[in-house]
Amino acid sequence: MELPSTKPYLLRALWEWCCDNGFTPYIAVQVDGRTVVPREFIKDGQIVLNIGPGATNKLNIGNDLIEFQGRFGGVARQLSVPVGRVSAIYSRENGAGMSFEIDEEASGSAADAKDALPLDGADEPKPEPPRPEGGRPKLQRIK
Repeated sequence: MELPSTKPYLLRALWEWCCDNGFTPYIAVQVDGRTVVPREFIKDGQIVLNIGPGATNKLNIGNDLIEFQGRFGGVARQLSVPVGRVSAIYSRENGAGMSFEIDEEASGSAADAKDALPLDGADEPKPEPPRPEGGRPKLQRIK
């Protein structure tokens, strides 16, 4: 008899610890074909996501999937991350947390991950406009 993984329980516990102590919980994810995240934020087959209460809506850290809504560039998106693909959960403020081995079973490779992600029906990610160097961001009212 194979015992269930302790990983989802540890993820939930560390998420709660971060939130209880005023820290921002982040997860590092090795993206594969089952991972539904914004493609334009994937770097070298990985993505780091803020899963704090202020950054997510309808967060559910289940035994198989972490599902939530998050905003990227002001646009709400539904995200789904297989628990087996989470490589770490940690506090943004001090880096305290835990790393995990990646479950390579029944997953696609990171190389084909960008082609397999079902997002927005877009063929290519739209690059963000360059940000001006230095100074404060400017808000302009358009009437």
